[in-house]
Amino acid sequence: MQLGVDFGTTRTIVAFVDRGNYPVVSFTDQWGDPQDHFPSVVARTADGLVHGFEALAAADDGAPVLRSFKRALASTEVGPQTAVDLGGESITLLELLVSHLAALRTALGEASSISAEPLDSCAIAVPAHAHSAQRFLTLEAFRRAGFTVHGMLNEPSAAGFEYTHRQARTVTSRRRRVIVYDLGGGTFDASLVRVDGTAHEVLDSLGLNDLGGDDFDRVLAEQALAAAGVPEAELTAAQLDTLLADCREAKERLSPQSRRIALDVPNASGGSREVTLRVDDFYAAAAPLVRTSVEAMAPLVGGLDGEGELADVAGIYLVGGASGLPMVPRMLRERFGRRVHRSPYPAASTAIGLAISVDAQSGFSLTDRLSRGFGVFREGSGGHTLAFDPILDRTAALPEGGAVEVTRRYRAAHNVGVFRFVEYAALDGAGEPRGDLVPFGQVTFPFDPALQGDSPPDAVDVWRREPGPEVEERYRIDRNGIVTVHITDLDTGFRRTQALTAG
Repeated sequence: MQLGVDFGTTRTIVAFVDRGNYPVVSFTDQWGDPQDHFPSVVARTADGLVHGFEALAAADDGAPVLRSFKRALASTEVGPQTAVDLGGESITLLELLVSHLAALRTALGEASSISAEPLDSCAIAVPAHAHSAQRFLTLEAFRRAGFTVHGMLNEPSAAGFEYTHRQARTVTSRRRRVIVYDLGGGTFDASLVRVDGTAHEVLDSLGLNDLGGDDFDRVLAEQALAAAGVPEAELTAAQLDTLLADCREAKERLSPQSRRIALDVPNASGGSREVTLRVDDFYAAAAPLVRTSVEAMAPLVGGLDGEGELADVAGIYLVGGASGLPMVPRMLRERFGRRVHRSPYPAASTAIGLAISVDAQSGFSLTDRLSRGFGVFREGSGGHTLAFDPILDRTAALPEGGAVEVTRRYRAAHNVGVFRFVEYAALDGAGEPRGDLVPFGQVTFPFDPALQGDSPPDAVDVWRREPGPEVEERYRIDRNGIVTVHITDLDTGFRRTQALTAG
């Protein structure tokens, strides 16, 4: 059984390959009913961590619960040792991810619509603008949880497959570009994709790591608290979690005909008060979030609202669970017109696209992009200055197989080299990184043979030493967007290798 697994901020959705069809897997919930998702929720009980529907049941019984933990992956400081708190106890984020995905694998085998089928390989996804640590930890967690990972795609790239599979008639010789608008539970992505039959090429991707359905839930919760006259500071963590969960459910029940939202708001005395909010008021308060997403994807669409640019665009495709909120397609259609299409299964679009990608019989192919630039700051002037070298541009194509390599060779002029690696969103006119910047742990490389040993020093004074050795830096990027650097002193053969995966 080949799978597409979309590990989402609030829900994990799985689709599978079935003779040219890609149905969504259903899971059995705590009441024995089928659901089209596995909740991305963890709770701590006396017996240890429980996940998914078990976690929701444990939370109802008062167990400490943690939702939307995927958002921690987006931090610029995240790494294998990053810890999160659950019920007053610390656990590394990687351990939590492995535990959650292992529970997902168990549920697939024991409590799902495909439980009788042996699991083969799967394709997984990350946000298009995910940095290397985010990609590495996601891939590592799936592997440690027992999944055989066929490949890792950017989320909107996978959704582009689902668009072409479902909306092939809209792609013509005159209209070959598709814009995927992916508003999930915790992140927003947009990709510009050129389609030629079943061949897809991602031209560019942009996104935000801090915008998603969770933020709409927060807006609704703040309105409910204000209507009830309850300060948020008076609520316990459990009460606030319950309110946010109720807001999420109320938001997801909204239809274009909805006019009122009823919510129970807890208070410090342990009771609650029912409040009724106008849907129009909620939409007005949440509208800036949608406008922020449109502004974020503006460089992709350019003058899309002009007929000249619109002519070769087959459609703007709305995917991601949060895009199911009626206000989202309405606002986008007001801006971009009738070529805005919402997936009939917005929350499952990425999972379906991933299943298509892993199906060798589908004939679909993808040329994806890095979507974040990668470069290095090196020491200069005896350690008094830094020079930036952009190694890989954010539009660099990811290899479909094998790896892409970039090499730098030069004659060193210092006793040690201090390399500070970063991923960046953009470069300014002077070639310096600007905007969103994700730092990696620096690598110190000794050019002085006297310092080259089994444990090279990580902190020494830098001074000019000429003539220095000939040095080679070789950067290797794999199809998952993970970069490994090899630095070699070509005179002595001394070498250091590091996978650039953590801040």
